[in-house]
Order: sequence, then structure tokens, then C-alpha cells
Amino acid sequence: MATPIEFIKANELDWQPSLNAKLSNGLYGYRGALIIEPGKQISADRKLPPKIQARQVIMMTTDDSIKFLTCELESFNDFKPMFEKYKQFFVPDSMNLLYVTDLEANGTFEYEGVKFTAYMLDESSVWNELLDLASLEKSDMKSLKQPEEKIEKLYEELLTCNVEDTPRTYEEMCSFIGESSKQLMGAV
Repeated sequence: MATPIEFIKANELDWQPSLNAKLSNGLYGYRGALIIEPGKQISADRKLPPKIQARQVIMMTTDDSIKFLTCELESFNDFKPMFEKYKQFFVPDSMNLLYVTDLEANGTFEYEGVKFTAYMLDESSVWNELLDLASLEKSDMKSLKQPEEKIEKLYEELLTCNVEDTPRTYEEMCSFIGESSKQLMGAV
């Protein structure tokens, strides 16, 4: 069986990666976006951007599973197709944090034996939300030079935090789907 990263590469599911490297803690790290539903192939060498993607992904994997995944989903409706696409790599003891722009409430739910915590995301970035959740300051990260060190430190801090929210069912989470509240930030 392929590793999660080999699966992503073989199926051309990575999108604009900024990090794709082995980490010092024996895990493999990825930052970028992951394709959930690819864009239309318009010629032999051109494809439209993905129809659905998980953005701002920070992922740490072992040889056979996802140990940590966090990302932005434009809609909670994108969760199920994302889970189906990467389902073979999700395990019960992983940490999975979703930041969703059209949710009107936070919650921790279980889906096919795997726990996910979904948070509302309006104006911030996943990175900033994670720093807040881990009680880290940006200055704590500036002393670290390599991107690998930064995601390792963030992950280590998150392991010491309670990242869960109100227990809910998947169906309850679906009932909290509303309008996207994310404010698009352009050039200032």
C-alpha cells in the first residue's frame, strides 16, 4: 500500500504545496492544498483549478496513515467527499481539525470511527487559528528557521491542548451549514 504522500503524488492531488518533507520526528509533513474534486482537463497539458479543494492544509503522516490534518473547507458539504477521497489513511487516533467558512457552530463529531473537530472560520487563517488554539505567539515561531520545525512545534503544542469542542453528531454539524462568512482580504 502506498503512503499517504505517495497516494497524493500518484493521483496528482497536491495543489500548490509549500512544504513536502520528512520531519525530524519520523513523520512526513505537507503544507499546501489537497484536491478533493479536480478541475476539468481542457487539453493534454492544461487543467482548470480544482472544483473542490482543502485549502491551507497542514498534514503530518506516518508510512500508512494521517496522524494530523488541519485545513480550510469552503463548505461543510465538502467534508464527506474529502473523507471519501482520503478515507484509507484516516485512523481513530489521529488529530483532525477542520476550519469551515460556512459553519454557524463549532463541534467535535465522529465519522466512520474517526474523530473530527470543526470550527467556524471567518476572517483569520488556519495558521493563526492554530497558533491561538496552541497558545503560541508568532514570536515563538520566528526563532525557528525551517518550515519543518514550525509545524513540528505547532503539532507538539497542540498535542498538549484540548482541541475538542462541543460533542455533536455528523448530522448535527450538517444542520449548522449556513452562508460563508469569510471576509476576502485583498491588497491593502
